[in-house]
Amino acid sequence: MGLDPVRLRRWVEELSRPRHALAEAHENKRTRVRLCEALEDCGLDVEVTGAFGNVVALPRDRDKRAVTLVAAHYDTVPGSPGADDNGSGLAVLLECARLLSVKKGAKPVGFVCFNAEEDGLLGSQDFVRNTLPLLDRTVRAVHVLEMVGYRPRSGAKQSSPLPWLPRSLRTPDFIALLGRGNSNRIVDDVRKSAAAPGTHVVTARTLGPMDKLLPDLRRSDHFPFWLEGTPAVLWTDTGDFRNPNYHRRSDTPETLDYVFMQGVGELLASALR
Repeated sequence: MGLDPVRLRRWVEELSRPRHALAEAHENKRTRVRLCEALEDCGLDVEVTGAFGNVVALPRDRDKRAVTLVAAHYDTVPGSPGADDNGSGLAVLLECARLLSVKKGAKPVGFVCFNAEEDGLLGSQDFVRNTLPLLDRTVRAVHVLEMVGYRPRSGAKQSSPLPWLPRSLRTPDFIALLGRGNSNRIVDDVRKSAAAPGTHVVTARTLGPMDKLLPDLRRSDHFPFWLEGTPAVLWTDTGDFRNPNYHRRSDTPETLDYVFMQGVGELLASALR
């Protein structure tokens, strides 16, 4: 049983309400409670941690084996329903958690939902600084899901933070994976995967301080892990380089491609296995 586009859409529809950490604090809390319930239903130990209300869900194995984390932020900018940003990432995270919960002998995987990403990555910075050092297990790697649901059907063009773009990347039909240093190997492994043959994967392998030349490399919750030295990979549909609804009231569930999201989720599930 794999990921189901219908279930993915249901999650996005349920979560797509303006939920900024301060401006829409009530909806932000409601979302946090719902995420806790869903992850507990997957048999995980769930805790709300830190000053910003990060949701941390870890396996209940007694030997505390090293864990891989899947992460996505759950807040939005004020006024935006946040279907792609980041209901799409949350939906894939929750469905992967559900699938892994019924897999016997699966490798340990944990899940983290960050708050206050839209306010300068505050939740993930707090997690890396204050929660990660106190975990009773090693974190092997982190997969960060940041807008993974938008694939326009026709006529659209892909833009880029670079002044040039190869012809093969001008069509906005791909999921982009971004690694740095010790996470570049993970990026390569996903690119070679046959788990979702219909999903176009584009990878970017970076080294050293490239983010100083390209600040767009810092724009999501992978970046605090890079600074701390934990391998982290960003999964993204490239956000505002593709999606005209980015940070707008028009970022709604009907704008997303759930078959595309299914492919992303299947690639991620394969990498976690």
